[in-house]
Amino acid sequence: MTEDRAQTPLRVVLTDVTPAVVQSWRAAFADDPEIEIRKGSILDVDVDAWVSPTNARGRMDGGVDAVIKRHLGAGIQLRVQKAIRDRFAGSLPVGSAVCVSSGATVPRFLISTPTMEQSSQNVSETLNVALACAAAFQAIHRQNRTAPGSIRSVALVGMGARTGRVPARVCANLMWSGYTLFRDHSFQDYDELRGTVLAQLHDLESAPAEQRVRITPPRSAARRR
Repeated sequence: MTEDRAQTPLRVVLTDVTPAVVQSWRAAFADDPEIEIRKGSILDVDVDAWVSPTNARGRMDGGVDAVIKRHLGAGIQLRVQKAIRDRFAGSLPVGSAVCVSSGATVPRFLISTPTMEQSSQNVSETLNVALACAAAFQAIHRQNRTAPGSIRSVALVGMGARTGRVPARVCANLMWSGYTLFRDHSFQDYDELRGTVLAQLHDLESAPAEQRVRITPPRSAARRR
């Protein structure tokens, strides 16, 4: 089941320490002036939620996960893993996400979404970045349905661009696909989200590197204008 997107504007900040990722974002999101793009650490961004690319078990032992764990304390991993156990029987599928309280003032929430099943896995030949980005944004929809207005701003890094070895241009284009899906639609079911993304991006590896793909939700999910 799907529903129309929330009407409250969401401030989205894309931030990364890698210049190639930042440059690729500027190209991919050139038609989306509402997106803030900056070079720097996610730790320096004052927003309601940070998005951390993780693995299926929520082990925060590498990449951005490890940086955030050091910043917020070991308790954040315990909260993430508890949410994964409670909602996904201990293993978080790619294309899904959990949103937990961070225990801090900034950010108040951490959204964990897997770009890989195991730590340090090469996902450069997969669609995992698009799935993870779409799932992270859908987690915001879900959180705001539970507590309206609780997440009004979010920061994301270049998903899979470092540990997952996804080329910067590909990372940026896949994140654009995930963002545009969020902007138009809210999926209540992560299974339907995964099916929609995979059905339309399955042959993307044969497309030019600069190609962006806007995902069209199922006809039953189309927003009435």
